[in-house]
Amino acid sequence: MGKKMSMLNTAAPELIISDWLNTDAAISLQSLRGKVVFLHSFQMLCPACVSHGLPQANAVRNAFSQEELAVIGLHTVFEHHHAMGKEALQVFIHEYRPGFPIAIDMPDQFSDIPLSMQKYGLRGTPSTMLIDRKGRIRFHHLGVINDLKLGRMLCQLLTETDGIENNFAEKASKREEAQGCTVHSCGLP
Repeated sequence: MGKKMSMLNTAAPELIISDWLNTDAAISLQSLRGKVVFLHSFQMLCPACVSHGLPQANAVRNAFSQEELAVIGLHTVFEHHHAMGKEALQVFIHEYRPGFPIAIDMPDQFSDIPLSMQKYGLRGTPSTMLIDRKGRIRFHHLGVINDLKLGRMLCQLLTETDGIENNFAEKASKREEAQGCTVHSCGLP
């Protein structure tokens, strides 16, 4: 659990982005304070991302008020770099039509692991991070997450008042099984 668990209840670091798609302007997490943020990290060639993660992110985007909850996709490529560039992602977005902004994680010139992926301690895709209205990471999970569990956590975050917090993140994280493309499964360090 290491790094991902130590990030719980800490300030979400700003994303390090090379470009934005599906939005007219760059977005900062700071600008989203006061809203709950559903940050979905994906790769367009990750089967679990395409079959579950992205449809789930779209469903969240459509189910909740944009005034209260922001959905952001983070395309973070740690494998098959040549096949998942910006142009390919633009075609993917045109075909799958996600209804939320997509940030392209900044490549690291010294590593195959992009900078936001490193900063957040992401171990693969799909990954889900829930950030509360105060900008704190409240849930950090690798793999597919059950729709009902996710909905429950989002509703809890959306209904929290100052000083009242729910400890759902640690409990939910322990129950979920990691499914997806992990950094280590593709032979990267």
